[in-house]
Amino acid sequence: MAFCGNCGSNMAEDARFCTNCGRAVGQASAAPAPARPLEYSIQGDNLQVARIQLKPGQEIFAEAGKMVYKTANVRWETRMSGGTIGDKILGALRRTVMGESLFLTYFHCDGQGEVGFAGNYPGKITVFDLEPGRSVLAQRDAFILAETTVQLNVALVKKLGAGFFGGEGFILEKLTGPGKVFIHGGGDFVEFSLNMGEVLQVNTGCIVAFDESVAYDIEMVGGIKTAIFGGEGLFLATLTGPGRVIVQSMTLEKLRRELAPSRSGGDEHSPLGSLGGILGSED
Repeated sequence: MAFCGNCGSNMAEDARFCTNCGRAVGQASAAPAPARPLEYSIQGDNLQVARIQLKPGQEIFAEAGKMVYKTANVRWETRMSGGTIGDKILGALRRTVMGESLFLTYFHCDGQGEVGFAGNYPGKITVFDLEPGRSVLAQRDAFILAETTVQLNVALVKKLGAGFFGGEGFILEKLTGPGKVFIHGGGDFVEFSLNMGEVLQVNTGCIVAFDESVAYDIEMVGGIKTAIFGGEGLFLATLTGPGRVIVQSMTLEKLRRELAPSRSGGDEHSPLGSLGGILGSED
């Protein structure tokens, strides 16, 4: 697989132009990575904020509604991604499928400025520093911000079982380098670096992100008795290395369920409740 020397997009071996940025193959261009490394810090415990220090010429884009603050000299504009009208429309449709807003917000400044971002519910923020052509897959609401050299696309889960029972459905976010990507998840994070062929089984809703090199599928584990009375369900996500995997301790669905007015309290699972979770729960 070939990659564009300007934006890092995947290209056909015989392509003459990049379909993403329009750069001719072989045309001289600057390195795709930003001239200056993006400076940032992540502060907080379970309500973390990503503080981004922008310099002249640097630009980032973020999911609408994720900004917490900015200095007065930072300018922002909301626009659709893509170089042509067709790309913009296609990008908007993809973002609708992902359950995200139609527009992305872009930030830049002439001098030095700062912007802060956070997730929509208590949790952690982690960063992927992607090389050109390298991709990471994330749950649909995980993306916060990235450098403008990063591509944000939809990834369809290839396995039928993963699509029906994977909690997040067929749709994942695919982010392709080069550049830094900031991802949010609920509660605390546990990170794994899987070796070739190493397998990790995870509650389907607890997956935050994983490298594209990691194989993802859904498998039935345990028996009916365990599923009904154990409260864990029939299916677990199976992740096979090599690659990095990030797991979250709290999902938004669990948080909603615990805060529901009809919640009776306690951690006990009734048989009927567990059976209902098998049929209807997203995690």
